[in-house]
Amino acid sequence: MHDLTGFQRDLLYVIAGADRPSGQAVKTEVEQYYDEEINHGRLYPNLDTLVNRGLVEKGQLDRRTNYYTISGTGLEAIQERQEWESRYVEF
Repeated sequence: MHDLTGFQRDLLYVIAGADRPSGQAVKTEVEQYYDEEINHGRLYPNLDTLVNRGLVEKGQLDRRTNYYTISGTGLEAIQERQEWESRYVEF
């Protein structure tokens, strides 16, 4: 997870917190957080990176729409990141 960009980590967290979101649903959620428009040229290559690294799995809802789910590897990466962060930040 340490080699992901902040944007990629945010995408991973959004996917982990949703039930098979489409790319558009991920885009909408991230746009609300960033308070700016995220173009497809930024979104989909980063989603593909997460898929290629085995952190996210991609499936097809229909001919035009893919969905994304967090993989076991992705969940482990998030847990390891949270453990690392908790060593430095306590709430």
